[in-house]
Amino acid sequence: MSEDALRPAGAVSPAFIKQMQGYGLITADILYRLPDHPGLLLNFIWQEYDTAPQFPVLKRFLDFWTREIDGLLHSVTIAHCGLIKPAEFKAVDGVLQLH
Repeated sequence: MSEDALRPAGAVSPAFIKQMQGYGLITADILYRLPDHPGLLLNFIWQEYDTAPQFPVLKRFLDFWTREIDGLLHSVTIAHCGLIKPAEFKAVDGVLQLH
């Protein structure tokens, strides 16, 4: 069962609360090497809410990775969306009516 299904009707999403506190969604594309086959690179995608530009949540995750996981990090590429913004509306030049 999803987290949204367990939340009472009308309750605010934890993700929305995080965004109101200044957090934005970060996606990290992590390339790492297998210990047994260092010539191979594997890909791991990680998403969480974090604050730019320090990214403390990502740093904690990468510290955990280097401490607890045998896969040696090769590179980390991040994408971050930090603002809650209104939906985009486009002006329409005319109206088409179908019967």
